[in-house]
Amino acid sequence: MTIAASKFESLELLGLGRSFGGIDALVDLNLTVRAGEFIALLGPSGCGKSTALNCLAGLLPLTHGQILIDGKRVDTVAAENRGFGMVFQNYALFPHLTVEKNIAFGLQMRKVPKAELKRRVAEAIALVKLEQHAKKLPGQLSGGQQQRVAIARAVVLEPRLVLMDEPLSNLDAKLRLEMRTEIRRLHQSLGLTTIYVTHDQEEALSMADRLVVLREGRVQQVGTPEQLHNSPENWHVADFMGYRNLIDLDVTAVTGSAVTVADQGFTLRGTAVHTPHVGDKVRAAIRPEDLVVVSPTVPVTGGNTTTATVSVVEYHGREFAVGVTTPGGRGLHVRSDHAPVVGSVVELTADPARVLVFPADLVDPATLSVEERELAEVRR
Repeated sequence: MTIAASKFESLELLGLGRSFGGIDALVDLNLTVRAGEFIALLGPSGCGKSTALNCLAGLLPLTHGQILIDGKRVDTVAAENRGFGMVFQNYALFPHLTVEKNIAFGLQMRKVPKAELKRRVAEAIALVKLEQHAKKLPGQLSGGQQQRVAIARAVVLEPRLVLMDEPLSNLDAKLRLEMRTEIRRLHQSLGLTTIYVTHDQEEALSMADRLVVLREGRVQQVGTPEQLHNSPENWHVADFMGYRNLIDLDVTAVTGSAVTVADQGFTLRGTAVHTPHVGDKVRAAIRPEDLVVVSPTVPVTGGNTTTATVSVVEYHGREFAVGVTTPGGRGLHVRSDHAPVVGSVVELTADPARVLVFPADLVDPATLSVEERELAEVRR
């Protein structure tokens, strides 16, 4: 295959900001993207990730900041002249054009010679494995096939940057898995530079070289999947990285990074991410798989245990997902290698190294007012 992305050394986002009617949807985004990187912008609805992508694409003008490629500004260049490819959530295919004509459309607009156009379209169709569907209309294709057409239409232009806005969100679970692999394969085989927007942390972890976690228009953390998965910098990132148990507690003892936290008869030993002091309000974060029901046949060592009442049990193949309630009324998500009886009291254990303790200095989204939620909608 001779399709190849146009090359550049680096893309710099310098202080990117975008406001709508005085409301900040994106604030001071700074990021340097190296050629060939796969970057995922990750966060909940309303965090500003799609706003950032649309500013990059030129679909929204910046309120603040600059976008540079190899030191030259591109934020002042019209969207159609930036040399970027865009893959949308809803595919945005022309329903009256065949697969090959959809893919050829951008090349025709650029007045590419017919022989070259034909060759590049054929190569793009082969790359996404749609040779047998080239003459079909989009309405005759499955959702996954339509998404492949949208990707082929973007890469056939040999873009120096590919922007993808939640391209898999309309597909079923099996197709999402297949398309994740396909997008990553195309990214690597074509030497693309890709910026990918998603709210799915598993999707981001499996595909991206680096992740940028956003909340309320502001960057929370930038790092590799392993860094964010294992070492979130605050509880918002932890929440998005699968730490479903977020527990508000008080610090009762501190020894270096080892911290003891307690409240309402519930005590845990954990690892402080930022140095706390006795009496501080903190938020402990624990993944369900790190808070486990003690097996009746395996004694516990280490002492970091507590009791809870089983409220629900779900079979997940090799293990059981269990919902429990602590004596103080807290609901927790835990794992078990056996099926405990609903209503029974079980013992839970967690490795202190897997209990991360963060300052509880930020507002829980669940407590936002109607007005604050409406502001979040603006940031979508």
